[in-house]
Amino acid sequence: MSESNTVRAEHEDATIAQLEEEGDIAADYLEELLDIADIGGDLSLDVRAGRAYVSVEADGDGSLSLLSDPETVQALQELTRLAVQNRTGRFSRLILDIGGSRDARRAQLERLVDRAVARLDEGASQASLPAMSSYERKLVHDIVAERGFTSESFGEGADRHTVIRRA
Repeated sequence: MSESNTVRAEHEDATIAQLEEEGDIAADYLEELLDIADIGGDLSLDVRAGRAYVSVEADGDGSLSLLSDPETVQALQELTRLAVQNRTGRFSRLILDIGGSRDARRAQLERLVDRAVARLDEGASQASLPAMSSYERKLVHDIVAERGFTSESFGEGADRHTVIRRA
């Protein structure tokens, strides 16, 4: 079994208790980070689809918007995953949402897919989207399926992207 398949198989066996532990560790890490940056926020934890989800919502002062840029959220998510992995010894697929950034990114991806579908409606045989994270590609695949089209990921590493075609 390849290293990536081993990591994937190990994580698929994560129990709800282990995922809740990931969320607790992530929340502790993020609380310390927010305290250091003097940024207020309320944390909530959830387990969905075999992943720990941690959400940070503003507590009214608006300073959380400094962290809700998609690239900043992605970087903080990776740091948080590393902190969890360091404590548990297990790979983490934790998802971090800051100030509704995930919903905002999904809306951006929906607009991107709609523009690609319009190119297909204008006669293109396929439409390629820019490279994005595996989580974002999964969202794109779901959105494309909702629109009645098919999609497939191509490329390696940071260049991995999605191509959309008619079903």
